[in-house]
Amino acid sequence: MDIKHSRRLARMASMDLTPPDSSDSPHTQQYGPPQVSGGTPPPAPQQAAPPPAPAPSAQRPAPAQPPVDPPVAGELTEGYQPALFDPAPANPGSEGEHQLQQACGTTTRAERFYNDQMLDHLNEEMQEFVGRMDMAFVATADANGEADCSLRAGPPGFLLVLNDKCVAYPEYRGNGVMASLGNIIENPHVGIMLIDFVRDQIGLHINGRARIVEDDKMREEFTGIPEETVRGRIPERWVVVEIAEAYIHCRKHIPRLKPAERHRAWGTDDSKRKGGDYFGVRQQRREAAAQCGEPGQLRVNGS
Repeated sequence: MDIKHSRRLARMASMDLTPPDSSDSPHTQQYGPPQVSGGTPPPAPQQAAPPPAPAPSAQRPAPAQPPVDPPVAGELTEGYQPALFDPAPANPGSEGEHQLQQACGTTTRAERFYNDQMLDHLNEEMQEFVGRMDMAFVATADANGEADCSLRAGPPGFLLVLNDKCVAYPEYRGNGVMASLGNIIENPHVGIMLIDFVRDQIGLHINGRARIVEDDKMREEFTGIPEETVRGRIPERWVVVEIAEAYIHCRKHIPRLKPAERHRAWGTDDSKRKGGDYFGVRQQRREAAAQCGEPGQLRVNGS
């Protein structure tokens, strides 16, 4: 064994290789050359004294920051500096909402809308509107922010106004997936979109926090809930939403529709009456499984 190799092994044997205490924070733990057991620790490096501060008369003002051009359309997230914008916490909405308003020059228009149209409850006109709607679009998201939007429908008034700060809609028997309810368990924030396509061509947004209540508990908590006898329209449970925001959706892009008389197969389990394999997904998966030599096995997302 050569002399250099022997000396290297001797130095390694004398080093203290005990790991640092696990309670040490990675932000406060000191890293440096290894300490040799039994030896004198190396002296701490001398820090140079800071230069004396200049006299007040000699201090120069900080250079002015160059103006930041607002991002152009299609580049709103490219090199965007959120800290350069006032989040305007006094207004409703998200911080990103206010940042983009300032970046795009729409702050004044947005503040006018907040002041003129947004409530934290339902006024009498909104309550009347909710009471005659026969469908609603419900937006939810899970704990990771993965979003879902689903249609809820029923006879006019199926979405109940419990008071000016609270609405509720029934959950009927469905396909058993429970995507919306599953999201609400993880993340109670919901958005409800009601649109009048027929009479006034206008919409109403309702945003708030939701909770799930079983039907029997719902009837104990709130009086006057109508009884249903039609199969498929009997609620299994309810989603109760405490309102945080209520505001108009303008009519300029809402189409006018004319309702058609049709029979609704409430509560049916007949595949064809529910729509069957309308988009051909089941058939495509069966064909793909057959080509792979796995008859009857369905593959999801190409896996």
